[in-house]
Amino acid sequence: MKIHLVSGGCGFVGRNMVKRLLKTTNDKVFVVDDLSIGRHPKEWLDNYTSKPLKDLEVIGEDERLYFWKGDFRNFLFYQRENPRYVQEKYGLDFDHFNDVFHFAAIVGGRMKIDGDPMMVGLDLSIDAEFFYWITRHKPDRVLYPSSSAAYPTSLQNVEGALALKESDIDFNGNLGTPDMTYGWTKLTGEFLAQIAAKHYGISIVCIRPFSGYGEDQETSYPVPAIALRAAKKENPFEVWGSGKQGRDFVHIDDILDFIEILMDQVHDGSAYNIGSGKLTTFLELIDVFTSFAGYKPTIKPLLDKPVGVQSRYGDPTLVKEKFGWTPKISLEEGMRRVYEAALKKL
Repeated sequence: MKIHLVSGGCGFVGRNMVKRLLKTTNDKVFVVDDLSIGRHPKEWLDNYTSKPLKDLEVIGEDERLYFWKGDFRNFLFYQRENPRYVQEKYGLDFDHFNDVFHFAAIVGGRMKIDGDPMMVGLDLSIDAEFFYWITRHKPDRVLYPSSSAAYPTSLQNVEGALALKESDIDFNGNLGTPDMTYGWTKLTGEFLAQIAAKHYGISIVCIRPFSGYGEDQETSYPVPAIALRAAKKENPFEVWGSGKQGRDFVHIDDILDFIEILMDQVHDGSAYNIGSGKLTTFLELIDVFTSFAGYKPTIKPLLDKPVGVQSRYGDPTLVKEKFGWTPKISLEEGMRRVYEAALKKL
């Protein structure tokens, strides 16, 4: 029996990964999430049914999904005390987790990154426990989601904005300063991933997603928030900062597609961009959504709101040349999906 582990499996990326695994494999999936940010599986799974197995939920008629509610660090600690904690407590017959997807993290958009940086810094403790665990547990393959926030902020300002390429982070050279504590935790995670691969023989790959979005993303993130306000035909239309700051938007389906490719082909802990390579400002994003809604509002800048770096977009050259990968979903198609989802919420 193959069984995959998804930490933070009820958050935006995590739950989409879980649904992808259930759809494309016949394997079992073990999800850990404390629901501080994520949503319970009953909110995002079709034909949801469950039954208890002690403090574990066994979900679905085929009983392929297990949900363990709690802090991922506790889950790892219990296995540090007893490496066969899961097998013995729940009577599950498996040797080790096969693929491990580590999405557990304290996140929450720009307001959380800038507003409570020390809470975000707790990601260091989550990742430290995680990397120690994989060197003992020895899963078949591991995904570590880093972030475009790991790139030096000096490359993302008004004067020096450029397409960020993988080599802009060089652990043997000048790393630069990443974006707040969130960027530092992800940069540290990438370093630990390389150590896990080199010194412990772990098959692991890191991804640096840019601004991922999708139909079921929380409105604490800008894309669904802007879509919902456009669906309501807000006028004047509020935008954080001037709205001239830009990001590289990539749909969640494209992110998951490339994760599959990377886990098959990369094993040494190296990191790769996932983005479109195109810079879109928030003013342009508002234009896209309000054009769907059929109106043109007055823009109201909120200059007291946190905006992060001025410009963040990736250079897609390496992933295109090495893996032949480019996003399939255009900005207009992806944003229309998000807009239609926002209309359903009204």
